[in-house]
Amino acid sequence: MINFSINKAFFLQALNTTKRAISSKNAIPILSSIKIDVHATGITLTGSNGQISIENSIASNDENAGLLISETGSILLEANFFINIISSLPDISLDFKEIEHSQVLLTSGKSEITLKGKDVEQYPRLQEVATSNPLVFETKVLKTLIAETAFAASTQESRPILTGIHLVLTEHKNFKAVATDSHRMSQRKLVLENSGDNFDVVLPSRSLREFSAVFGDDIETVEVFLSGSQILFRSETISFYARMLEGAYPDTDRLLVSDFETEILFDTNNLRSAMERAHLISNATQNGTVKLEIVDGKVSAHVNSPEVGKVNEEIDTLETSGNDLTISFNPTYLIESLKALKSETVRIRFISPVRPFTLTPGDDGENFIQLITPVRTN
Repeated sequence: MINFSINKAFFLQALNTTKRAISSKNAIPILSSIKIDVHATGITLTGSNGQISIENSIASNDENAGLLISETGSILLEANFFINIISSLPDISLDFKEIEHSQVLLTSGKSEITLKGKDVEQYPRLQEVATSNPLVFETKVLKTLIAETAFAASTQESRPILTGIHLVLTEHKNFKAVATDSHRMSQRKLVLENSGDNFDVVLPSRSLREFSAVFGDDIETVEVFLSGSQILFRSETISFYARMLEGAYPDTDRLLVSDFETEILFDTNNLRSAMERAHLISNATQNGTVKLEIVDGKVSAHVNSPEVGKVNEEIDTLETSGNDLTISFNPTYLIESLKALKSETVRIRFISPVRPFTLTPGDDGENFIQLITPVRTN
């Protein structure tokens, strides 16, 4: 029969982190619950939606937690309801006591609230992942890598594999992350400081975005483990499980070529501002495109919407080389690509009006490359 007291704010923060794995609309009703395991050395909170699962540990010896455990045990409570109740409690600390089987009494200040829980035996067991030989990432590096690629993944379920990010480790330390929705692609490469077992997996971009939200900047490193169909990201207090996508990811390397006809170096913010202005007008047109003209080393953007108006803007460049070119594309893709780029300058290379063009940071051409497919116009 569970009995513990804890700092309310600390408990609430841990609950909200765990809740990120819990969906309110779940095909398996029991997964709308949060699982609370109280053991001699602390508390483990578990949440899952079948695709991702989070285990969050609160240690008794964590001074910030103010955790005092009198009796151990386990219970399931409806997650949203329970967390709303906790956040409404009046005092700094709260007492959590199981008064009879699967019923708990919450006491905080002068407030007493009784809640009905469920038996933990109803909760599905998390698939175990072998935790030997971890791959260690700096959390900040992994989160940056996700931000640089996840936006290019598809949101359409018609090709589920494209909703994922393709993660590959070769030669035990060459790491590559790729996402594409078949209209654009973003690829980041890293050479890892520590080596690990080679792998080739696809993880849902939605799961990786949740990883970025769950692992705060205060967590310096994260261990990564893989098993048959799951990946585990683990820090000192959080274990984040994600299911892999099944199927073969398309060979994106064949899209990257090295012969270009035209090459331009832009100021990133300057180009992005020009595209955002063009997008305001292009958004109202049927095909939603912007036309880029490169003539005698000068670059200009054009949009013509019979309903709204026109954009004709010359865009400053830092360097231009190669042939004249006219190409049309969706400006949203270019804006999102430029947002993912942390470099002050961007190098864009064109092959022809109908072939994809590439973007690389002006100061780093090898490790981060993006690709956008043009739109054929009359």
